Amino acid sequence: MLAADAPAASLPTRAGEPLADRLAAQLRAAGADEVRRVADLDELAALVDVATGPVLVTGADLVAHTAVLRHLATSPVGPTVALVLTDPPGDGRTAVREERGQVVEAGPPETLNGDATGIFGGALRVGVADLPSLAAAARAAAAGVLPAGAPSAAAPPPAGAAVDRLFAGLAGLGALTFAHRVRLLVAHRVTDPAGLAAAEAAVAAVDEDRAELRLSVKERDDFFTTFFVSTWSPYVTKASARLGLGPTAVTMISVAFAVAAAVLFGVGGRPALVAGAVLLYLGFVLDCVDGQLARYTRHFSAWGGWLDTMADRAKEYVVYAGLGYGATQAGFRYGWALAIAAMTLQTVRHMTDTWYGVLHDEAARRPKAVGTSGGIGDKLNAASNRVQADTGSVSYWLKRTVVFPIGERWALIALTVALFGPLVSLYAVLAWGVLAFAYTGALRTLRARWMWVPVLDTVDATLHRDDGPLARRLPVVRPMGPLTLAVVAALGPAALLVAALLTRDGTKAGLGWAVPVALLVLLVGGLGAGAAHNGPLDWLVPAALRAGEYLFAIAVGVVGDVPPWLVFGYVFVLTLHHYDLTARLEKRQSAPPLHGLTLGWEGRSVLLALAAIVGIAGIGMATLGTYLLMVFVGSVVLAWVVLPARAARASVGLAGAGGRSPG
Repeated sequence: MLAADAPAASLPTRAGEPLADRLAAQLRAAGADEVRRVADLDELAALVDVATGPVLVTGADLVAHTAVLRHLATSPVGPTVALVLTDPPGDGRTAVREERGQVVEAGPPETLNGDATGIFGGALRVGVADLPSLAAAARAAAAGVLPAGAPSAAAPPPAGAAVDRLFAGLAGLGALTFAHRVRLLVAHRVTDPAGLAAAEAAVAAVDEDRAELRLSVKERDDFFTTFFVSTWSPYVTKASARLGLGPTAVTMISVAFAVAAAVLFGVGGRPALVAGAVLLYLGFVLDCVDGQLARYTRHFSAWGGWLDTMADRAKEYVVYAGLGYGATQAGFRYGWALAIAAMTLQTVRHMTDTWYGVLHDEAARRPKAVGTSGGIGDKLNAASNRVQADTGSVSYWLKRTVVFPIGERWALIALTVALFGPLVSLYAVLAWGVLAFAYTGALRTLRARWMWVPVLDTVDATLHRDDGPLARRLPVVRPMGPLTLAVVAALGPAALLVAALLTRDGTKAGLGWAVPVALLVLLVGGLGAGAAHNGPLDWLVPAALRAGEYLFAIAVGVVGDVPPWLVFGYVFVLTLHHYDLTARLEKRQSAPPLHGLTLGWEGRSVLLALAAIVGIAGIGMATLGTYLLMVFVGSVVLAWVVLPARAARASVGLAGAGGRSPG
């Protein structure tokens, strides 16, 4: 929709048409199905009331590349996104304050106490869930009052253009809005002919397609990716677009390269190892290209985001399997054990990464809860922000590299396997991974205690804990807290695994009695399932439960003399299931369709324990792993093929009945 009440709406452009008419044409070129020009906010509210899809609202004083509007309309960061500019504040403009890309406050510049990080750019895309809030904000702004439901401490309704008053009201209602910044392209709001002429000159000075190709590369990436991939991957992105390849196709090619590299690592021999290292590097380049291609062509989808997340982990763990097999074939007895350890370590690390990100997002939405206590957490947060702001400095790159991101992992594997072989490569991955885990864990714990934000209170804790029927029926032990219980639960399997590893092969059967004991300790984690997860460190609960389940499965495998490759395969299937949950969390989606059939972490552990007790640990692990893999595949097919097809047929029926979504 185009709010045409701005004084600049009728200014003539270089082509002689009114600015509002050109902006309407740009909205259509950006992908809007229908463009409606509204005279006031009451009319806008009436149109929003009948909208059935996302709505793009813009003032008529915006001069920008069409790509800016297209990027805003297709932004994958969230359902509701606002254009934010660095222009100086003007009369009637709405200033914004951002935290981690979220708009946490909006209003007149003087009400932000000098904390403004930008100016509202006069355009926003509003997701379906936020349309009622948009309509309420429009009606309140038209009446010059605060929207019903806004906090009493909210800033008074600002003066100025309708779109500014609208956005301030929407922010006052607490709608989760992400900031879309303009980089390389041009966007300005104008008020007079001189400003219009200057903005048009700035737009004309930029090659739009070249800028879009450069924008396909992440603004901030890790050291190896920035200097050894992104310097030439845009050429591959451009070529892929010309060949008609989509992001999913590039992802699949990347997977094929990683699988081929894993096979070569397993084959062994210097030529095969070097060839595998080259394929691994090229596969990582394509892993970057699929995201760049999605950004360049603006082909985003929930399926693509989910697939990219799952493919990244699957590729990495297949490579670990190749390294484990190669080390074993080279005569090292514990090659598979190192591969299992690397996979377990990376998965638990990633679980903490996901939940720490959620913690930060929650802290950003509740800024008053942050920084009130000071202390070491406050100092660490300030230091981290300074380092992040000092882009390109030695400290900046050290901070980004020490956490062992995927680019550095790929580079380390490729280099060490080509020079020294699979065994050294696995040791290197484990050593750097442990150091990174210790570093990030210590700093994040201190900062989290300073933030004191209850993360799991805002999501389905049972789902992301991966609790099954048994855990949900266990009594609740509240005094200890869910994190303490989860950590205690992981200690039992850890002790059993250590005992099994220290026991001679011929006497491991004597540890059969310890399996049910370790299971009972593991089930202690279920005593926190029904407790409130509102402690400052409860974001660590899912990772602790993952560690407990993986350690128990590995311990059962060692005690039951299960082939190491089978233990690896079982844990690999578990990681697919858990990454499915975290990917859905990050994409704000519901549980997998067949989640109830996965039995929960405690149900799966009980079945493994029973198999070990009766002496069929290998058969039990193979059967349960196959079952879980079938459930996972079934969920994928249902979630991404069957259910979307049904929804598409239903939406066609609604459209035929007169439904519409104004743009």
